Amino acid sequence: MMLPQQHTDVFQAWLNAEDMPHLPKTLAVGWSGGADSTALLLALKESGYAVHAWHVDHGWRESSAQEAAYLAEQAAHWNIPFISARLTSASTRNREAEARQGRHALFRQWSNAQNIRTLCLAHHRDDQAETVCMRLLQGAGAGGCRGMLRERQMGELRIVRPLLHIAARDLRHALRAAGIAWLEDPSNADMSIWRNHIRHQLFPAILQKGEAPDTLFLRWRVQAERVACQLDHEADVILHDLTRTGDHSLRLCWKTWKQSTPAVRARALQKCMAQLLGDGATPGRRHILLVESWTNKSGRGGLDLSRCRLYRESDYLHLRLHLQPVTAVCAA
Repeated sequence: MMLPQQHTDVFQAWLNAEDMPHLPKTLAVGWSGGADSTALLLALKESGYAVHAWHVDHGWRESSAQEAAYLAEQAAHWNIPFISARLTSASTRNREAEARQGRHALFRQWSNAQNIRTLCLAHHRDDQAETVCMRLLQGAGAGGCRGMLRERQMGELRIVRPLLHIAARDLRHALRAAGIAWLEDPSNADMSIWRNHIRHQLFPAILQKGEAPDTLFLRWRVQAERVACQLDHEADVILHDLTRTGDHSLRLCWKTWKQSTPAVRARALQKCMAQLLGDGATPGRRHILLVESWTNKSGRGGLDLSRCRLYRESDYLHLRLHLQPVTAVCAA
């Protein structure tokens, strides 16, 4: 499709941020049909990229199959290659986590099938501010309060978020001005979802007090980034002599580990788990507290941390991948 030049200029300008990662000619967009992902899809299309639309139907609504069919027609009208798949219904209480795992599995599958190694997601400035706020309320450390990264690796698939500097209202305004429709997700009004409480209640209350919530929390994000960078540096010092002992285990000096601060140990543990389990794997707060208590007891016994085990042997600390699933977390 070709938009009128005055609209094309607006869409293209979103991709000119100073910290915008390099984007290859051929890439994909995770397209829900909502305003944000529709705006990103068209921005890339109008900027000359060979963009593919990847749609995951979560099956949460009776209308979702019809919506997927509508998006297929819309993509064909815009001459954008489209692929879609429906996930089976979530079988656990945490359906968001299960759906995320399903999406990621499909994205990796489509990446391999189409030989596309960059996937763009449409998270924007407001999403970033909400994420920082939510992680603060959850008690996350500096690393978590950095919010979403502009880009990261998920196996061989590179994830890029080109719109983190753009406000949601600007995306919707541009779509309206260009006469582009989008789908509204009813779950965005579901107040049982914590993010929606932040978006519809907390942020408006902050704004009524004269403070822009996006500016406030993104300012905190910058501070968290600075602290996290310092923690990364100090964690790398701990891990300088980290060695692999086989395909499923890491080893480092117990004395260096013990003499470090709790915050640095937590970051070092995150890095080790990412090496063993892949990017995105991270210990939860409960695990970190368990590790601190265990460390202060001189590492007696061992700890099961999700899919790996932490234990001490003489002068060394070991982190070993579980070859069989572990269903409980306990200290020996």
